[in-house]
Amino acid sequence: MKLLKSAVVATTLALSLGSFPTTADVCLGMACMYNKMTPLEGIDATLGQVAEALRAIQIRNSGGAADSGKAGDDIIINNIKDALKLSKEINANDKLDRNRNRANDYLKKARVAIKDGDLIKATENLKEAEKRFSELKGMIDLTQADRVSQQTNLLNRIMDTPDNAAGARK
Repeated sequence: MKLLKSAVVATTLALSLGSFPTTADVCLGMACMYNKMTPLEGIDATLGQVAEALRAIQIRNSGGAADSGKAGDDIIINNIKDALKLSKEINANDKLDRNRNRANDYLKKARVAIKDGDLIKATENLKEAEKRFSELKGMIDLTQADRVSQQTNLLNRIMDTPDNAAGARK
């Protein structure tokens, strides 16, 4: 009887584990839980939202009657908020993250300028943010010097990869 119970439990377990589909995308680490796109796709999506905000400001400046007043401000602010949300997907390395945060500061300044009613300052900040986000594309790949400076002897011991230049100071 004990053998029969073990066989039934083993068969049920094997069938239940085999019934779940396996995905081809293997993702390691906590970043997979949050990031839904690659850093390059995140940069492009963020640039798209910044361009939408600039277009909305341009329509507002040209005298678009439908987008005047508080409703027009809300559209622009929502575009800026969407750009800030999409910028969270840009995650490749520490250098890129620091520069992404600096570009986000310009988006936040533009949002404050819109709330204050200063469309000229908001346009300048959005153009600066657009420039800084487009510069992030060149920062995605770490140079070899950056890789060496970020490695430590402890990391090399864990990975069992001897590297005499790791952590070396210049």
